[in-house]
Amino acid sequence: MQHAARTGGYYFLFLCLGLDMALLGPTLPSLAGQTGSTLAILATVVMLGSIGYTVGTLAGGWIFDRVPGHLALGVAQVVTACLIALVPAARTPVVLGTILLAKSSCMGLINTGANALLVWTHGEKTGPYMNGLHFSFGLGAFLSPLFAGLFLSGGVGYAWNYRVVAAIALLSGVAMFLIPKAAIPAHRNDHEDGAGPKAAFPFALVASAMLYLFFYVGAEISFGNWIFTYSTKRGILDAAGAAFLNSGFWLSFTFGRLASIWVATRIPARKVIPIGLSGALLCILSLMLFPASSGLAWVVSLGLGFFLAPLWPTGFTFASQTMKLTARVSSLILLGDSLGGMLLPWVVGQVIEGIGPGAMAWLVFGSLSLNFAAYAWMLKARPREPGGSPSRPSRT
Repeated sequence: MQHAARTGGYYFLFLCLGLDMALLGPTLPSLAGQTGSTLAILATVVMLGSIGYTVGTLAGGWIFDRVPGHLALGVAQVVTACLIALVPAARTPVVLGTILLAKSSCMGLINTGANALLVWTHGEKTGPYMNGLHFSFGLGAFLSPLFAGLFLSGGVGYAWNYRVVAAIALLSGVAMFLIPKAAIPAHRNDHEDGAGPKAAFPFALVASAMLYLFFYVGAEISFGNWIFTYSTKRGILDAAGAAFLNSGFWLSFTFGRLASIWVATRIPARKVIPIGLSGALLCILSLMLFPASSGLAWVVSLGLGFFLAPLWPTGFTFASQTMKLTARVSSLILLGDSLGGMLLPWVVGQVIEGIGPGAMAWLVFGSLSLNFAAYAWMLKARPREPGGSPSRPSRT
């Protein structure tokens, strides 16, 4: 019963994380007008939020090995909710950037904590639960632009997006204070965290997992944040239609995450990851070849969302099965997540402002190609069995 309550609480947090993450894309043009910014300036402002996410991710590596997990998660989520509600009140780029910096710091902390605490709760059986956690993110990411499309088509101001998400986030933060205390990992009981020799630290595996998440998240967030602007600037869709296209991407992403829960119990990660990456590359290549088709934009958005869906949880679980996952190690791996979500979306914003929206597809394609290379390195970095062959993690 305690496991179920904990897992449900982490899922609720990730639902809100998805709501907040996907909220930005459909409201970028409105926020640019609100703050008197160009898209290039706003992309830089958004990058401040990504810096905050990185800071929160790193801080989580220290906090969750020392502080009661649910207390830290609850406080961070309540603060996040308050800051979400303040976004529509920001009238200058500096004020907006400050809010995003603080809000994203809390979000990075939540991301590190929920992932680590879920692994500590379920141990070797984490695989399907990890996919369920990130299904919750996908569900929130689908609902957020759907709200935007409904508000835009109904003539309601975009500020209501932020108010609704803030209310839901506040509820999830309060819920964390009511859940049984978090699981304590074995390494804390055994006093092993940081006690081993420096040479035993799996640098290659951690570095390859970081790069895997860096390039994956860079591609996912870039497409999710900028497909709305891509579609409207190319004249493919109007604002409401582009918001629904954005929501369609996250809807397909959500179905992919739901399907990946079943897949995780039957198919090894080393097979799931290359299939997902190959499908995603094929989808974005189609958009590069035929950039002006609204029908193809829908096909690509739905296909890309589905193929990207299992890549994050499957890759993270795959890495966690080959090393001891302390909060410190988790935060280092998740640093790739936060840096990827910071750099490539910022580059896309600069390029769209400078040479046009078509470059978005090329940059996403490049990021996914490097994602494949990082996965190959992660395979090579796995510990070897005594006979010399790579160890085989359990199915994820």
